Amino acid sequence: MKTSNTYAGIPAEFAQLEKAKIVLIPVPYDGTSTWGKGADKGPAAFLKASENMELYDIETGTEAYKQGIFLTEEVGEDSSPEAMVDAVHSTTKHFIKKNKFVTLFGGEHSISIGSIRAFNECFDNLSVLHIDAHADLRKSYNGSAFNHACAVHEASQKTNLIQVGIRSMDSSEKTYMDEDKTFFAHDMVNDAYWTDKVIDLLTDNVFITFDLDALDPSLVPATGTPEPGGLLWYETLDFLKQVFTEKNVVGFDIVELCPNNEDKSSDFLAAKLYYKMLSYKFTEEDSEDEYDNTYDASYKSNSVNHMKFDEDED
Repeated sequence: MKTSNTYAGIPAEFAQLEKAKIVLIPVPYDGTSTWGKGADKGPAAFLKASENMELYDIETGTEAYKQGIFLTEEVGEDSSPEAMVDAVHSTTKHFIKKNKFVTLFGGEHSISIGSIRAFNECFDNLSVLHIDAHADLRKSYNGSAFNHACAVHEASQKTNLIQVGIRSMDSSEKTYMDEDKTFFAHDMVNDAYWTDKVIDLLTDNVFITFDLDALDPSLVPATGTPEPGGLLWYETLDFLKQVFTEKNVVGFDIVELCPNNEDKSSDFLAAKLYYKMLSYKFTEEDSEDEYDNTYDASYKSNSVNHMKFDEDED
């Protein structure tokens, strides 16, 4: 799937696993989507757009790629939704334990079940910041608990889940939703302090799962289930910058790019968003500084009691 041997075509010296602080895992999976198909093509389109992006970030005055970004082989498991989640979980955890800042690009949102599970097993008192148009809280959908509509159900039970930008949900999801930790789009538009309120609810360690349909479809039409009334570009960046500044973001994923061959703007926005998030994470860090992801090998979470894995898996 790689369109280049390295992320964004960066020089090989910044792309070796041994020296890279950042790992990027592509997950081209689209096995459970129920309307707009094509999220499995998202990682390739994202990577292609990244090759055509300037790597100097004007706002932060940084070149995040110099921290080192290792592009892994894709997680291509698609025999079943559960097998895909297991593969994402084990791959993500493997690189967390190597002291890397682990990021993923999907694929549909069901991939986040595995990534969130891995981070929750590795970081104490984890908050999951879920930025999305949809609640994704169903316990099961179409006969599977590993459906894109269930993307953060497990997180709602096992982590401190904060949801931002929500504007579409089924009434059944209210059973699992904590409305004190949910920021609905129609309320946010009239609340000048919503970003501060979100920050106050987050614990120190934060994992971000960013569904591109959180953004308004005027910005990102190429997503599986676009919803009107979404976030705009600069308010999103201001919010993310605040999160990265005030909290320890331990990793993130971006999902639900369904590329359109006739319009590449969504692909480029996804590429830019990914790089902006890296720029915010590493603004104050010199490329020569050693990275510490704060993973404590002695910490054993009981948050996923139905999931069996080998602690020596890598």
